[in-house]
Amino acid sequence: MRTAVSMGDSLVREADETAKRMGLSRSRLFALAVGEFLERQRRDQMLTQLNEVYAGRTGPAEQKALKSVKAKSRRILRDNW
Repeated sequence: MRTAVSMGDSLVREADETAKRMGLSRSRLFALAVGEFLERQRRDQMLTQLNEVYAGRTGPAEQKALKSVKAKSRRILRDNW
């Protein structure tokens, strides 16, 4: 499907340079970027829902483990983006 998107000139130039360096078309680069962004949003939503389910139902040991899992998830999401 074709669509039009407005964005700043410098962002388009940087996207063009990156796409060229990666051997991709600009459209493919944008499709990949949007796909990764949406996947990150889905993961964030899932984490939020899990946090809501388990809120207030954990003991000290589970809370410590949950903090560790949250921190690791955030690092993974940050590093992958």
